[in-house]
Amino acid sequence: MVLPVLGPAAPSAPAREPYAGIALRAALWLVFLAPFFYASYGFANWLASQRDDVGSIVFAWEHNIPFIAWTIVPYWSINLFYGLSLLLNDTKRGVDRLAGRYLTAQIVAVACFILFPLTATFVRPQTSGLPGLMFAVLGGFDKPFNQAPSLHIALLVIIWDHWRYRLKGMAGVVWHAWCLLIGASVLTTWQHHVIDIPTGALLGFFALWLFPRHGELPFAGFRLTADAGARRLALFYALVAALALAGAAAGAFVLALWLILLWPALALAIVAFAYAGAGAKVFQKTADGSVSLASRVLLLPHRLGATINAWIWTRKLPPHVAIADGVFLGRFPTVAEAGAFGTVIDLAGELERPRGVACRWTAVAMVDLLPPSPEAQAQAVAAIEDARSYGTVLVCCALGFQRSAGAVAAWLVATGRADTLAQARTKLAASGRPVHLRIAMDEPA
Repeated sequence: MVLPVLGPAAPSAPAREPYAGIALRAALWLVFLAPFFYASYGFANWLASQRDDVGSIVFAWEHNIPFIAWTIVPYWSINLFYGLSLLLNDTKRGVDRLAGRYLTAQIVAVACFILFPLTATFVRPQTSGLPGLMFAVLGGFDKPFNQAPSLHIALLVIIWDHWRYRLKGMAGVVWHAWCLLIGASVLTTWQHHVIDIPTGALLGFFALWLFPRHGELPFAGFRLTADAGARRLALFYALVAALALAGAAAGAFVLALWLILLWPALALAIVAFAYAGAGAKVFQKTADGSVSLASRVLLLPHRLGATINAWIWTRKLPPHVAIADGVFLGRFPTVAEAGAFGTVIDLAGELERPRGVACRWTAVAMVDLLPPSPEAQAQAVAAIEDARSYGTVLVCCALGFQRSAGAVAAWLVATGRADTLAQARTKLAASGRPVHLRIAMDEPA
C-alpha cells in the first residue's frame, strides 16, 4: 500500500470561545449599563428642568419637518438592538469593546447635557394607538432636554457599525435602510433638532475610535513622551484644538454653524495625543494602508490639512526620484503615480492609501516630524528590501523629506550601499530632493 505524501500541516483556526461565557459577560455589562443609562440620563434631565434659562439651537426651516407618528417604532427599536448587539458577539473582547463604546457615548453625552443643556422647542400633537402608547412611555422618563449631542444618534452609529460587518447581501441593505429610518425618526418624532444629529454622530465615531474593533486601543500603554520636540508639537496641536473649541462655543451664540469647529477641534486633539506619547496607533492605519472608518471620519480635517501642506511643499518638485537599484524616494503618491511602481512603502501614518491603487502597498505608520522607533525603522528597511523582488519600489511619506528619507538612508547602510548614514545622506542629497535626516554627532562625515 502506498501512503500519500502529506504536506505541511495547515495552521489551525483559533478555537471559538464558548458562547455561554460570552453571553454571561454581555449580561453582566447590561446589568451595569441599563441602570447607569437611566440614572445618568434622568439626572441630566432633572438638572436641566431645575433651570430657568435652558436655551435651544434651532433653525427656522426645521418647523417644516413633518411630525410622523409611526416613526416612533423605529425610534424605539434601538433599545432592542442595544441589548442584542451585546449578546450577539463572537468573543468576550468584542463584548468589552462594544460596552466601552456605549459607556463612552453615555458619559460624554451626559457631561454635555449637564454643562450645556438645551431644550426641544416642538410641541408634539396628541397621538393614539400604538404610537400614542409609545410616546406616552417615552414621555414618562424623557423630558424635552438632553439634546446635543444626540445620544440616540451616537448609539445608532455604534450599533450600525456593529451589525454592518455581520449582515451581508439583502440583509445588509435592509439594515442600512432601517438605520436611516432610525436616524430620521429623531426629527420626525420631534424629539431632536437638526444640530443634535451631526454632534451625536461625531460622538458615535469618537466612541468607535476609542474602542476599535481590531488592533490596539489608542490609549493602551500611553506614557508621556520625554522627547522635547514631541512635547512642543503636542502643545501646539492642543492649543490649536482649544482655539477651535473656543471658537465653536463662542460662535454658537451667533450662528449654530460655528459648531462645525468641533470637528477639527477633536481631530487636532487626537493628533496632540499622538505627539504626547500615544504614537502612530491613533491613526488606526493597517499594514495595507487603509484606516478604520472612525479614523477616516474623525481625522478628515487633519488629513485634508496634511494633504494641502504636502502639495504646497512639493508642488514644484518631481513626485519621486531614483535612489538605487529600483528604489525611489518621493511624496505620498496619487493613484496614477503609485501605478508606476511594483510596491509602495508608505510611512505616512496620517494619510490613507488612495482608493483604486492596484500595486502592492505596505504601510509602516510613523508620526511626522518625530524619529521612528528602532522597531518601525527596522520594519521599513526589511519591507524595502523584500519589495525589490516585486519590481520598482517607491518609499514615501507625506512630503518625502524626512520619514521616507530616513528609511531609505537606513536601507542603504543596512544593505551595504552606503558605509555610514552620513554617506547615505550625501547620496540622497545628490538626487536633488530636499532631505532632513537626524545624523548622530559621532557619525563620520
